[in-house]
Amino acid sequence: MQSPRSTRSALRSAIRNALFCSGLALGTALPALAQADSAHTQAYQIGAGPLAEVLGRFASAAGIALSFDAALLQGRQSQGLQGQYGVEDGFARLLQGSGLQAVRQAEGVYGLTPQPQAAVASPAPSRVAGDVLRLQDTEVTVSTLRGDTAVGQTSQRVTVIDRQQIERQLALSSDPGAVLANLIPSYSPSRQKLSNAGETLRGRAPQFLVDGVPQASSLRNDGRSSYTIDLQQVERIEVIHGASAEHGGGATGGIINFISRRPQGYGVRQHAGVSLESDDAFSSDGFGYKLNYRVSAQQGDWEALFGSTWQSRGMFYDGDNTRIGVAYPGEIQDTRDRDLMLKLGYWIDDAQHLQFSANHYRLTGNNDYLPVLGDRDAGIPTSATRGDVPGEAPFNENRQYSLDYSHSDWFGNILDVQLYQQRYRGQFGALLSGSFQDPGIAPVGTFWEQSRSDSEKLGGKLTLRRTGLFDGLLDLAGGLDLMRDEGEQVLVLSNRSYVPPSTYDNQAGFLQGDLHLSERLTLMAGVRREHAELDVDDFHTVWGTNNAGGVDVGGGTLSFAKTLSNYGFTYQANDWAQFYGSYSEGFGMPDIGRVLRAVDTPGQDVENLLELEPIITRSNELGLRLNFSDVDLELSYYESSSNLGERLSVNSAGNYIANRERVEIQGYELTGNWRLNQGHSLRASYTHSEGESDTDDDGKVDTKLTGLNIAPDQFSLSWNAQWNDDWASYLQYNLYRSREFDDPRLKFDGYALLAASVSRRLPLGSLSLGIDNLLDEDYFTYYSQSARVADDYNFKGRGRTFTLAYQVEF
Repeated sequence: MQSPRSTRSALRSAIRNALFCSGLALGTALPALAQADSAHTQAYQIGAGPLAEVLGRFASAAGIALSFDAALLQGRQSQGLQGQYGVEDGFARLLQGSGLQAVRQAEGVYGLTPQPQAAVASPAPSRVAGDVLRLQDTEVTVSTLRGDTAVGQTSQRVTVIDRQQIERQLALSSDPGAVLANLIPSYSPSRQKLSNAGETLRGRAPQFLVDGVPQASSLRNDGRSSYTIDLQQVERIEVIHGASAEHGGGATGGIINFISRRPQGYGVRQHAGVSLESDDAFSSDGFGYKLNYRVSAQQGDWEALFGSTWQSRGMFYDGDNTRIGVAYPGEIQDTRDRDLMLKLGYWIDDAQHLQFSANHYRLTGNNDYLPVLGDRDAGIPTSATRGDVPGEAPFNENRQYSLDYSHSDWFGNILDVQLYQQRYRGQFGALLSGSFQDPGIAPVGTFWEQSRSDSEKLGGKLTLRRTGLFDGLLDLAGGLDLMRDEGEQVLVLSNRSYVPPSTYDNQAGFLQGDLHLSERLTLMAGVRREHAELDVDDFHTVWGTNNAGGVDVGGGTLSFAKTLSNYGFTYQANDWAQFYGSYSEGFGMPDIGRVLRAVDTPGQDVENLLELEPIITRSNELGLRLNFSDVDLELSYYESSSNLGERLSVNSAGNYIANRERVEIQGYELTGNWRLNQGHSLRASYTHSEGESDTDDDGKVDTKLTGLNIAPDQFSLSWNAQWNDDWASYLQYNLYRSREFDDPRLKFDGYALLAASVSRRLPLGSLSLGIDNLLDEDYFTYYSQSARVADDYNFKGRGRTFTLAYQVEF
């Protein structure tokens, strides 16, 4: 019988050989790419019937994978297909007159999108209002915008990351933060950790949503709200840049909304995938793997989707083949996670849809490694070694349920109603911190402790839209949002309350209007009335707050009422140039938990804590969109300010401090896409931002924001190539420019990263090989260089990493 060690060695050898052979096979076949024949024809005899069924039979006969939202085809009929056709011609014939087109997506799967000429018209109320995707030249209707505005018609920058882009990034890395950093302009480089504190959008914290449901706790934002769903379960990511009150508080930097998958394709469709990941030295503890399975079913008026993922990550290694260190806020290396998603939908009639959704996500650390302190001054990185780790394993757990009802013709209006519940628990690793000490438990300086944030939300959203009022002059959207968030932060090992149980209630009503003064000029304006109430009981801070037993703090109820406004315009100067501009306000609460647990002066009460005043961020933006036949460009300049903002810093004990002071930020973003031909495209972007805060409270900003708050200047370039029906490749380059700060100890030297992938469609399924950090750049992360002066946070970034993946649709 083989020993566990020899079994692991055999598995490691097998995986190494698989990676090598796959790369050899993929690489040696590239010179023959142009020889493939994509124009093969065959005879079809497909009878008439519902278009969804006919397309399914055509795809089966052609031996191709087809994925689409059946709602796009609801009520449509087809005469069938008879005769000799190629794949492209067959789709064109079947979809003739439908306003749709078939587009070959990632891994050879075909999808349905609106034709370009059909997409420029205002979307009519229908089953798919609010959920129309585009690939290539077609528009996207953005559901995150409550007015359901199309991309390219908004008064502020909007980025939509489609499934193809997500797939290309996951072929390179399993780090969700890297996906966002690579695809969202002005988003900070990934920390490559579970905590995303310091990962900002336009210099401020974004609001993370999953299907419109806020993920961060209103009471204690622990910086993990981007790790609450696996990206395999996500259809697209919608990003609103700049302050926004579309979905309530928290979006001072913008909104990042993960839109989960929906049932696609008539009948039963299944997907299975497996991927292997390793550093380039194939270290024994550096291997990781991921399994995913999805089944989608649509029959008559019913639809269902079940998706599951299971992932195990190994340790990360830097460009010098040294283990990257671990941090107590949480890791994505040396972890395991799983995600289960279920959706059940029913079409009451052609206009009404009801859907129940559930998603359970959990990421748990293996707790196998201890940090080895680095030396920041000497350039020695923080690393890790095996050992007995104190305390319990850190984890992130998110359970979300929602019930959604939509009516596309309710007395001529479009009605959307959502009820949701979300329960979140985030546990940190154990730490020997002065804040956790208590001589009544153990001698001071000896007690290891860890905290856990608990939050439970109940909420509802109602949105009512009406388009084309007064002969197409006016579009209106209005609604009501309600939410209750109950939360607490506990010290796990001693069962103490670190942040007292608190309840945050929020009610808001909004009205948004678009006035089409001419075919070229549209004015937008809106108002949102926010009312928030925070209720905190009397509590006593922990002993370590002032090293004298803590203090009593009087509880109470605080109420805030704010009216937020936004207005903007779009002006279509000609067929290829559009100007836009906007002013918007965002509403957010400071990190209430940090404020409450840090009270160290006797006699304080909650109602007199100025630090609990809300953050009102004002954002101005001007932009230009240029769209030619094969090239599109977008340039936007923005400014944002807050009189009583929140700037994060780190105190001498290594704890984050939320400083309430004036903050001003400005920057610009330039992005461009060039479709070289049908199979090749280039994408480039350059972003610049800078900001200052008022550290001496004289009403004028005077100190540069550090990397804890603002991203470096970034240049990105990518090349996507679809060589033929079977072969595709992707190349990506990111350059982060150096930056200096007022604190001489903080200096960012900059670095550049190159990544590449190649994929091959097989007779059954598809195979891909991705290499992240292709040149094995040895670098310290942006966060380590520019945000924190600490030997235990002197982390390097990942070195060259291989990802081998196989997927199959059936």
